[in-house]
Amino acid sequence: MARGQQKIQSQQKRAKEIEKKKKAAAGMDSKAAGQKALTFKCIVCMTQMPDPKTYKQHFENKHPKATLPPELK
Repeated sequence: MARGQQKIQSQQKRAKEIEKKKKAAAGMDSKAAGQKALTFKCIVCMTQMPDPKTYKQHFENKHPKATLPPELK
């Protein structure tokens, strides 16, 4: 078993590893949450948008010649 200084160093090393894992997990969670928030997908260019209002504005500005999808009417 480790004693004294070795024990302290081991605990510090383990604490750093745990902290790194938490930061990595937090980054993945926020990325996944952001992706989950984009619920609407443009049928023409496959761009994702968070709400129908933004989707309708996008569709009217970027694809004026295409017919409006039924979920926006």
